[in-house]
Amino acid sequence: MCIQTCQCGDCFGSLSIGDVVPEELEFSVYQGNAERKISFKELRGKWVVLVFYPKDFTFVCPTELEDMQRHYEAFQSEGGEVISISTDTVEVHKAWHDHSPAIGTLTYPMGADPSHEMSEVFGVLIPEEGVAQRGTFIIDPEGVIRCVEITHDAIGRSAKETLRKLKAAKYVNEHPGNVCPAAWEEGGETLKPSLEMVGKI
Repeated sequence: MCIQTCQCGDCFGSLSIGDVVPEELEFSVYQGNAERKISFKELRGKWVVLVFYPKDFTFVCPTELEDMQRHYEAFQSEGGEVISISTDTVEVHKAWHDHSPAIGTLTYPMGADPSHEMSEVFGVLIPEEGVAQRGTFIIDPEGVIRCVEITHDAIGRSAKETLRKLKAAKYVNEHPGNVCPAAWEEGGETLKPSLEMVGKI
């Protein structure tokens, strides 16, 4: 199966909200001083948070990934898995993990995308630079993309806010017909849209 933007029936372009991530899509990760492959087939049944970032050995990126590590147990308690991804190789991830105090704390998988396949599939590749944008994707247990956030390279993301969005996505997934209003926090009031509500908010 080819994973490129084209006109043939076996191919698909960039994934976005509501799309299902193909089970056969797989990539290498560095975790626990070892390399292994992960496929989206084995990720089914979990909430997955993909955190694309531009490059290893940079400046904003380690602050973001360390922030995700500080909240990693909270993501796991929600049935989620965090995976960071850049176009660097597994070997570069290892070197960064071995030398950076911030990255050395990471226990979640660090995805390697030197072929740019993952970055292209998720629509975050900057072709002329060969790196990924700061893109965050929240994927439900069925493989459906529920949330996408892409920020400018100079703007770091908040793990706390990503966790809030994951909890909101979980809530509406488990409570069909309900929606979470702005700044919703776990335990807060939700809404059930109906004609009777029109003009009353």
